[in-house]
Amino acid sequence: MDKLKLRRELKEQRAAITEQKRRENARAIRETLLDQPWVQMAGLVACYWSIGDEPDTHGLVFALWKHGATVMLPVLREDNDLDWAVYDGPDTLAPGRFGIMEPVDTRRGVDAVRTAALLIVPALAVDKDSGVRLGRGGGSYDRALARVGPNVPTVALLHDGELISGVPSEPHDRPVTWVAQPSGLTRVGSAAE
Repeated sequence: MDKLKLRRELKEQRAAITEQKRRENARAIRETLLDQPWVQMAGLVACYWSIGDEPDTHGLVFALWKHGATVMLPVLREDNDLDWAVYDGPDTLAPGRFGIMEPVDTRRGVDAVRTAALLIVPALAVDKDSGVRLGRGGGSYDRALARVGPNVPTVALLHDGELISGVPSEPHDRPVTWVAQPSGLTRVGSAAE
């Protein structure tokens, strides 16, 4: 299956998820991640501010911040790469490119993600065998994933049913090491071996 067709199918599935189920999913993902010692000990977390039908990260970002982590959120640049800025509470966000909420803090540069102890990224699906994620097609998060070290946990957030086999990949696609879904946390790809 090609990426465009798979994206279309996954977006249709996500559109059918009720608002109540989305809230339940967000709570389950947040609780699962916050229960992990390696998440609790991550002093600097690079995450994202969810939009639309993505698993909601707003409560997760707030909880990480309230538990003492420094949380960086992406700022989408004109070239579709990701700059990073520190989240300092819900009042420190403003609409950026495409209306996506971004921190108003000083931009730290595209390489700031290299210092993160944990990277949490969006995905439409992840291949359970390779860990390759299917994003929205801009390559922004593949660039971020390429910048973190091999020992940094990288987590894609998915709805149940989106951890699948056969996600098409290209040379620039970067795998994640974990998938967090409402049903639990799964180690994926070569990290699972």
